[in-house]
Amino acid sequence: MTRYVDIPKPIRSGIVVIDPDRGTPQRIIVLQFNPDALERSISPQSAGGSGDSGGGGSGSGDRNEALRLKGPAQETWKFTAEIDATDQFEVAAPNGIHPQLATLEMLVQPTTQQIRDATRLSQKGAIEISPIEMPLTLFTWGSKRVMPVRITELSINESAFDVDLNPIRASLSLGLKVLTVSDLPAGHLGADFYMAHLAQKERLAAAARRGSIGGLGLTGFGTGAGPGVTLTGRG
Repeated sequence: MTRYVDIPKPIRSGIVVIDPDRGTPQRIIVLQFNPDALERSISPQSAGGSGDSGGGGSGSGDRNEALRLKGPAQETWKFTAEIDATDQFEVAAPNGIHPQLATLEMLVQPTTQQIRDATRLSQKGAIEISPIEMPLTLFTWGSKRVMPVRITELSINESAFDVDLNPIRASLSLGLKVLTVSDLPAGHLGADFYMAHLAQKERLAAAARRGSIGGLGLTGFGTGAGPGVTLTGRG
């Protein structure tokens, strides 16, 4: 007979806000429910332009750059997360899910103190004021996916409220851009996290089962001037 204690507890996805100077977590946001689906987009950073400049092609790319990369691919994530106060009756929630929503919203907002500091500098006649730097944000999807990200989209759909009009149920559409070594300055802690994320991809790729030429219907590749490929099939 299966006991409840024998059922493995699911790992939650979430966001970790880290001080980029000290490397210490400032806040950990655990998603109440793991999203049912993830939409990922990976765009290679090709060195050459698109297309082919010869052989009747219409492109203007450099043939010598066709297989070269300028840097890591640009990767974005999109998913929908759910927050529901009615799922946690044992936890007092006098403000509904306002705190959870505000925590996420503050990931894309400067603090009041940062705004006051910037205003004070401008009033003192500072010619140039640097944009406000936000803490380093990591998105975690299990132990094999831990990556530095910037939130590019946050859309909130509140669908239920208590008698005081506090939201008690909402769905969040989150868009994330994975920050690479091309996005971060040298020596930044986020660059180290990205390199660890990329190394994990390499380990997973090395563990994949290898295919065979025969499985593609080919008999081999030549090493001379021509490709030396023979097609096989049912005729």
